[in-house]
Amino acid sequence: MKKNVFLAMSSILVLGAALAGCGGGNQAAAPADNQGSNAEAPASTDPKVLKVNLHSEPPTADPGIAEDSTSGTIIRATFEGLTRTGEDGKVHEAAAESYEVSEDGTKYTFKLRDAKWSNGDPVTAHDFEFAWKRALDPKTASNYAYQLYYIKNGEAFNKGEAKMDDVGVKALDDKTLEVTLQNPTPFFTELTAFYTYYPVNKKVVEANEKWAADAATHVGNGPFKLTTWEHKNKLVVEKNDNYWDKDSVKLDKIEFSMVEDENTELSMFDNGELDWAGAPTSALPTDAIPALKDSGKMKTQPTAGTYWYKFNTEKPPFNNVKIRKAFAYSIDRQSLIDNVLQAGQLPATGAVPPSMALNKDGYFKDNDIETAKKLLEEGLKEEGLTSLPTVTLSYNTSEGHKKIAEAIQDQWKKNLGVDVKLENKEWKVYIEDLHQGNYQIGRMGWLGDFNDPINFLELYKDKKGGNNDTNWENPQYKELLNQSSLEMDPAKRAAILADAEKILMEDMPIMPIYFYTQSWVQNDKVTGVIVDGLGNVDYKLADKAQ
Repeated sequence: MKKNVFLAMSSILVLGAALAGCGGGNQAAAPADNQGSNAEAPASTDPKVLKVNLHSEPPTADPGIAEDSTSGTIIRATFEGLTRTGEDGKVHEAAAESYEVSEDGTKYTFKLRDAKWSNGDPVTAHDFEFAWKRALDPKTASNYAYQLYYIKNGEAFNKGEAKMDDVGVKALDDKTLEVTLQNPTPFFTELTAFYTYYPVNKKVVEANEKWAADAATHVGNGPFKLTTWEHKNKLVVEKNDNYWDKDSVKLDKIEFSMVEDENTELSMFDNGELDWAGAPTSALPTDAIPALKDSGKMKTQPTAGTYWYKFNTEKPPFNNVKIRKAFAYSIDRQSLIDNVLQAGQLPATGAVPPSMALNKDGYFKDNDIETAKKLLEEGLKEEGLTSLPTVTLSYNTSEGHKKIAEAIQDQWKKNLGVDVKLENKEWKVYIEDLHQGNYQIGRMGWLGDFNDPINFLELYKDKKGGNNDTNWENPQYKELLNQSSLEMDPAKRAAILADAEKILMEDMPIMPIYFYTQSWVQNDKVTGVIVDGLGNVDYKLADKAQ
């Protein structure tokens, strides 16, 4: 999920952005057969193929529907927004060649460059207008529609309180897109680099509602095009010769396998079947991390993301806030990091990650067992219970998630005397069950979509918000988030958001566990893969020495 920002705080994450593979490509070249000749060896004509594991089947390849990092990886490779995050961590023009902003900061006028879809159709401003309004349309039921609420009347239209024509996005002609915002939004060009703001081919989508479900009908405007999709097995993207900046694309294709077991993935890497193992498209097996770290092969960087468990606040016993807090306080996060995760993660006692922290000290004490026991006793009494029935903790299939769940299961048994049953499901089934409320405690995490605290806090603004899942909402919390959207003073806005985060942690619909780092190993011949501070991966500039 990941699934971030830049106003007064924007420089923080730019400094944290990283290039993967900068140290590669420095191996000595093999000698030519004729060592007496000064002639250069002919360049290899073999296709450049990058082999990566995606860990699971992407739920969708449609940017208007996507809501998870797995789908996002494929969509970022095959689409492009008005702007794009570059190697330097800054936002640059992409599908737009230029833009202007009104003095009051509420109107953006984008001029599109000459570009084509992968099927040869021209990319137009009408495609952007159609895509954004489609994502906001209640009929589309996009869980990420709220990302477009910054646009004037975007939220009202999504909630059935305004007409589509009232939404503040309009194609003035094929090359000009005018966007009117609800309020000044200093990080708006960061948002336009996010996949919910990507265009879709209006003609293609209107002709076939299942256009994104198969490689044969998929059409994008990015550096790669989707050419093979063997569901739950393999996905291939190839260089898009219709892409406006195709000369910058060095790879001929990327082959994505879909192996859920992290140990199998690492073995495939060791055997040369993969060029990359681990984050951000998968994970390294936790047992292998110490040896990989000691060998110097593993690369690690901080990521603006939080790993947390969600409570279904409408299902007993987690309708009781004291019981929720008891479960959260009784986890020993540092022990989990030291003994299970082992990759430099940080204990999370707040929802917002360190790169944009509102309260660096957090909101509760880690491993506070005495307080947890007291809260559990009080919560049980309020519910008329003497003990808890068996509780179920759900997670999507992954060796890493399993080991974390097992460790926390043991801690809850030891510290609270509570029996917890573990349940795992395949990702697509799991996330749907989470959205439908078919769980008690559910694993999830969030990687920022842009570098601003609102990215993590707005998830829980509305009870039925697309990625809330907890069935929790709080009127005071909602009001503070509304106030933050109107406050232009960065310090005052940060204080408002800190008050909101405090409410979130007081009511505890989620229990933060740790702040992410990303760790991976890669083929030394691979360069130019950008893994940014938000956990996104960009293959546009990737290369692989022959």
